[in-house]
Amino acid sequence: MKNLLKSIFISLFPLTSLIYLIHGIINSQTYSLFSLYLGRNILSSGIVFFFVMLFIKPVPRTSAIPKTYTLWIFAGFAISMIYKGLYLQDILASLPSLFLFIGWVLYLNWFSVFKNRKKNVVLKVGLQLPEFKLENTKRDYISSTQFSGSSSIFLFFRGNWCPLCMAQIKEVAAQYKSLEERGVNMVFISPQPHKYSRSLASKYNLGFHFLVDKGNKVATQLGILSKNGIPAGFQTLGYDSDTVLPTVIITNSEGKIIYVNLTNNYRVRPEPSTFIEILDQQTVTA
Repeated sequence: MKNLLKSIFISLFPLTSLIYLIHGIINSQTYSLFSLYLGRNILSSGIVFFFVMLFIKPVPRTSAIPKTYTLWIFAGFAISMIYKGLYLQDILASLPSLFLFIGWVLYLNWFSVFKNRKKNVVLKVGLQLPEFKLENTKRDYISSTQFSGSSSIFLFFRGNWCPLCMAQIKEVAAQYKSLEERGVNMVFISPQPHKYSRSLASKYNLGFHFLVDKGNKVATQLGILSKNGIPAGFQTLGYDSDTVLPTVIITNSEGKIIYVNLTNNYRVRPEPSTFIEILDQQTVTA
């Protein structure tokens, strides 16, 4: 139920902020109303700009608390509450700003956060990675044991709809030469429809493996399933309601886990330099 609420929240919150911003701009055309909507316009524009920039200029990660945006949003909230709540003494008029600010706090501290990931007992450094089967872009079954014999990086991502996931893949692709020199199997895994993974395989024709976890069977097996993790409405594009929690697993040539990243925030992800460092440490100790 909680994840279903998150799914609905992340679809409605940016849209509601955009509606309030458009309404505020339209009603701020006259000088007499400009100050009335100033605070709310600043607040809502900060929220809208944050989400728009995630898609227009995707980044592979952000900090858990984006300070610039949070200060921007808080400034708008403070102006609105001081002017409408204290100066005009119109509490009702300040409710939209309060609603938007609470929404931002919920986004940072509730929606973005994954709980109980440390309780995963399957993905632990030193353990053998359980065998699992995936589908390649031709819908043929591929066993994880196929990648034995050399180190492998298994990067589970939510899908092409996720801008941070796409930026993360692009960032890893930029390190292609470094990974190739180390003879690493680079495996990207998502539960999304095959057509989306095929488009990625075509875009990044670098010898990477883009595999599909149909029905999230592997995600369930490894304890990294995200029930109702897709924003409400994306199902119309062919995505399932469930997805996978962003996860990175690195194994050695024997299939043992030497590194695992179970991020507790979907916007906080490891950098490729970390993967290179782990692989090089493994080479030194081998």
